[in-house]
Amino acid sequence: MKKYCQVIRIITHTQMHLLPLQQKQVHLMEIQVNGKGYHHRTEIDKTIYKIGQGYLIKDGKLIKNNTSTDYDLSDKSINPLGGFVHYVCAEAYNPDEEEDDAESRIIHPKTDDQRNRLQEACKDILLFKNLDPEQMSQVLDAMFEKLVKEGEHVIDQGDDGDNFYVIDRGTFDIYVKCDGVGRCVGNYDNRGSFGELALMYNTPRAATITATSPGALWGLDRVTFRRIIVKNNAKKRKMYESFIESLPFLKSLEVSERLKVVDVIGTKVYNDGEQIIAQGDLADSFFIVESGEVKITMKRKGKSEVEENGAVEVARCARGQYFGELALVTNKPRAASAHAIGTVKCLAMDVQAFERLLGPCMEIMKRNIATYEEQLVALFGTNMDIVEPTA
Repeated sequence: MKKYCQVIRIITHTQMHLLPLQQKQVHLMEIQVNGKGYHHRTEIDKTIYKIGQGYLIKDGKLIKNNTSTDYDLSDKSINPLGGFVHYVCAEAYNPDEEEDDAESRIIHPKTDDQRNRLQEACKDILLFKNLDPEQMSQVLDAMFEKLVKEGEHVIDQGDDGDNFYVIDRGTFDIYVKCDGVGRCVGNYDNRGSFGELALMYNTPRAATITATSPGALWGLDRVTFRRIIVKNNAKKRKMYESFIESLPFLKSLEVSERLKVVDVIGTKVYNDGEQIIAQGDLADSFFIVESGEVKITMKRKGKSEVEENGAVEVARCARGQYFGELALVTNKPRAASAHAIGTVKCLAMDVQAFERLLGPCMEIMKRNIATYEEQLVALFGTNMDIVEPTA
């Protein structure tokens, strides 16, 4: 398979594994990009990164010095569902060494129009996808508007990073120096963001960004960027590590396997009465209740107008309990529906991660099918055709 150079946007909904190396503050970052539903970086970003790593541009291709390996720049088909893995070595950032959360938070006042424009500009920014509402509000409060003129340099290659930028409007060219010559490797057109790599890794700017029209940017300073996006998510990771370790049904996993589970889970919040899964739907996720309570109901065949439209409550799941695994284990549509009782927060894992990471737990889950069948026979006089799949 042909190797294509690939650039990453360093964020948390991408999976990050930080491994300290001896006495030096260096981290090896493994980023597993799973861009489902997210805007992924283009060939422009691949070019910037590879040039920064010593590759040369020749005849439209990036060529690594002293090797025969060519990296074709024409490929635009990064599969947002399949993802890729990339490794970056850089100076570590230790969230525990940063300032206390009690420090004064930066707030830049905004008009309603500015706030609306900022929210619109940030809605597809991958860095912000995993922020909870409170974190996102802090980010929006701290961002400031920066107007730029045509020809203005927003950032310059080699400079220290001070801000992360989100484009509100305007067009911008991206230049990277190669052998002392600046080359335009791409552009932004009224959308996108840049500048996070220098803030994440304490490295110089990897490219020069120049405005090619009057425009407006939203900036986020280094301190706020690290405190909110890096530190808060590091805390959340620690919290989830402890939570996952406390779950009995995951005890059969090795420590490294549980850490991988932490990397792939997402958080979803449901309001009172909101449907989480629906009986008969295709299964795409597995859920663990982090807080609140979930009601599991099933409809009797031929009883469409009985008790809650034919639905009978068969179970409730509280903190630490899971649901949604049955359809994944049996490879059948959802056998039951699940609704939130009050506000519920769940950890969700997609089917691909479930199959890849929870293999050691599968026998426990299959054994639970017998319990489900007993409950269904007691309620309906039949097991509703819930059977363990053949190997």
